[in-house]
Amino acid sequence: MPAYALPDLHQLRADIQAQPSRLEALLETALQASRSPANRFTYLASPEPALQAAIERARRGERPYGPLAGLPVSVKDLFDVAGELTRAGSVVLNDAPPAPQDCPAVARLRAAGGLIAGRTNMTEFAFSGVGLNPHHGTPANPTDSQLRRIPGGSSSGAAVSVATGAAMVGLGSDTGGSIRVPAALCGLVGFKSTARRVPTEGVLPLSTTLDTVCALTRSVRDAITVHAVLSDRPLSMAGLPLSGRRLGVARTLLQDGLEPAVAQAFERSLSWLSRAGARIEELELGELRELSAINASGGFSAAESHAWHRPLLARRPAAYDPRVAQRIRRGADMSATDYLDLIAARKDWIDRMGHRLASVDAMLSPTVPLLAPRMDELEQDDEAFFQANALLLRNPSVVNMLDGCALSLPCQEPGSLPVGLMIWHGAMHDDTVLDIALQVESVLAQAG
Repeated sequence: MPAYALPDLHQLRADIQAQPSRLEALLETALQASRSPANRFTYLASPEPALQAAIERARRGERPYGPLAGLPVSVKDLFDVAGELTRAGSVVLNDAPPAPQDCPAVARLRAAGGLIAGRTNMTEFAFSGVGLNPHHGTPANPTDSQLRRIPGGSSSGAAVSVATGAAMVGLGSDTGGSIRVPAALCGLVGFKSTARRVPTEGVLPLSTTLDTVCALTRSVRDAITVHAVLSDRPLSMAGLPLSGRRLGVARTLLQDGLEPAVAQAFERSLSWLSRAGARIEELELGELRELSAINASGGFSAAESHAWHRPLLARRPAAYDPRVAQRIRRGADMSATDYLDLIAARKDWIDRMGHRLASVDAMLSPTVPLLAPRMDELEQDDEAFFQANALLLRNPSVVNMLDGCALSLPCQEPGSLPVGLMIWHGAMHDDTVLDIALQVESVLAQAG
């Protein structure tokens, strides 16, 4: 069953409220999904003990609580969970001490009734949008039963856990697209909030400037529920129809080199949204062409990851995925002046982009320009890997650089490989983006 056809958290919560005994069956389904071959390499810590214990509690008639209703949540191996080792998909940290306490994001999910079921695999140290992991294996994209395709990264295992039914929510992070890329490739919803909305304490950093704590879900309404939990605040949803919205489309950069299936799905989506009354207008965003030059020295992720990894790279260089180490080492050549110039250039760029975006309620673009590539081609060929990685991160990373917020949701026709539609804006427009996404999801669902 494709991920976007699975029942979402809201449906399952309603089932449990109407018939409490349903929880046991739902947890059994999640347990079986976690044992499936598709999840063979998804979990770095098995979900089985947590799910078995939850099943026993359900058999005793214990009622779940909170908006997450006792249903399983997977946790990317980047987050501290009390008593567990945070490896970040690596082997470099195998001798690190276990976390003394839950990080705030995990604590908030647990307090909302989430069952912390297991730790999910990821790109080593979150430094790639492809999702490959040579240390622990790579979970295959479950939307294609014929070919092994990449799941997207870096939150690869988080996406596969949600797409296969092993978890209702996949906690992850997004520094340049690490939630939205796997959402687009696996037919899920991925919401990247404004970075400051959710605390990053207890989360192993990639870029302290760009890192965002967020989640993968099966629907926009689930994304709204989970974001309210993670950000620990009530959301303000205007509920305006699409006929009251102005949506921008940028032809600059974001639609360069689209695969035909992606271009077709995007144009089809625009057509349906226009029929629903949305006012869609093209914006000239020439500023997008500046990003390559602004990040020419390596960007924030290279500089800030190198600062964190430098002693580990010196001590255990051979233990790193060579492709990840290569990207981290780019930061070694960035001077303090380069870094300060990057900060200033980003601020100026955000200010100018803000003026451009002020005329619309949100922007629309393809989340990524291609369908999920075959896994074997990227495992074997460095050139193909880095080319695919750059393409996958190109569109999502615009929003991280903008300090903005964005949601990816499926927009392909039924029976087709997943394509993501990205709805985005600048900082602190989270509630508007979520509100619009809810309307967009409804329109596209009716379109079939």
